[in-house]
Amino acid sequence: MTGSSPVQDAQDHARLDAAWDAIRAGLRRDIGARMFDQWLKAARLGEYCPDSQTLDLLFASDFTANFVSGHFGDRIRMAWRSAAAGVREVRLRRAPNAMGPRLLEVAPVQELAEPQESEAQEGPAACNFQPRHSFDDFVTGETNQLAWSAAQALAGEAQPRFSPLFIHGGTGQGKTHLLHAIAGSFSGHSPTAPVLYMSAERFMMEFVNAMRANDTMTFKARLRAARLLLIDDIQFIAGKGSTQEEFLHTINDLIDSGARIVVTADRAPQLLDSIDPRILSRLAGGLVADIRPAGLDLRLAILEAKRAIAGDPPVPDAVIDFLARSIRSNIRELEGAFNKLIAYGQLTGRSIDLEFAQGMLADAVRANARRITVDEIQKVCAAHYKIDAAEMRSKRRARAVARPRQVAMYLAKKMTPRSLPEIGRIFGGRDHSTVIHAVKTIEELRQTNPDMDADIRALQRQLEN
Repeated sequence: MTGSSPVQDAQDHARLDAAWDAIRAGLRRDIGARMFDQWLKAARLGEYCPDSQTLDLLFASDFTANFVSGHFGDRIRMAWRSAAAGVREVRLRRAPNAMGPRLLEVAPVQELAEPQESEAQEGPAACNFQPRHSFDDFVTGETNQLAWSAAQALAGEAQPRFSPLFIHGGTGQGKTHLLHAIAGSFSGHSPTAPVLYMSAERFMMEFVNAMRANDTMTFKARLRAARLLLIDDIQFIAGKGSTQEEFLHTINDLIDSGARIVVTADRAPQLLDSIDPRILSRLAGGLVADIRPAGLDLRLAILEAKRAIAGDPPVPDAVIDFLARSIRSNIRELEGAFNKLIAYGQLTGRSIDLEFAQGMLADAVRANARRITVDEIQKVCAAHYKIDAAEMRSKRRARAVARPRQVAMYLAKKMTPRSLPEIGRIFGGRDHSTVIHAVKTIEELRQTNPDMDADIRALQRQLEN
């Protein structure tokens, strides 16, 4: 505020603050909590000129200021004029420096902090990035080095040479950790740039809700305002035509505007079933990085890193080795098993030894011993029969491909809890009757063909080990 005394400035501040509180309450009631929280909650009062009675209302970006001006500008100006606060004109502008919370969409997944109030769950919420999910705390090895390096490059200050970044890997292998690390690192050097995170399922739900409310423009504008968009588990929009169409338009617009995009999935783009080929082409056109299941050396390194910061009670080398060799399914379960031992030891005062660890984690060890995925079965069978793993999902019916595919279907039925329709879907969208035929065929061959029976036994041993 200029051209007035300190006392007058203080009086103006108090009057404007009081008026703004009342105006905010009225706007929130008139336009709805969700729209208000999305576009107006972070707005701040700026400069006020008493001579012209002009007030600046400040926003985090030009996009937000322009959007609010176009949709709510007249309503805001009328509210200020009616407030008798000495304001005749309101200018909606971008703040000259960082202000307000980062725009980080909170999806309902375990690793992210969830909103504390039910109302916040309707729309975006401000959320600090998890400090433990940083690049420094991500233990690297041969199986995840490429994904880690690519994530650092995309999050850096310099414009990356690739976008989107597509990270794929099984559950609990560190994909969400890298999403947090990317968002945190990017916001560190670009604090005013909007960052948007959501699961693919959340994307679909919000888009459907926007269509039902006849308000897709707001949904589109919010996504296209992002300078960094992070979408988790893209496989969940498989078969959703209208959602995929909107997602395609979104990533096309963001790529054209120079925004950064990171997408994760449980498998490589070419193996995603029922996803629009145009989306797959866009995703594969950036950088595709996989996170493979952690080998023994990486599992040991992860446990060593956790032991270094765990404190008492001490965890002996024998227990670390037992955990690394027994919990092989994913890193999240490995860390959970370690945390369980530490917590129980701290609560009871009992020392941690190998016998104690074996008793406490018996269920987890048994579960890991029998947990085999269809993806693993496909890869092992493809390698055994010397065909490309992608052939497991192809439509080819040549005997050299069809028989290994039937063997893989048979093993998937015998060694995993997947249902027949699920197995059919994973094998290129086939009907469950195809799986039934494959299982029956291999069972008959095992009884009449010793070589086939030997193959099945060898493959089972390889998978179980």
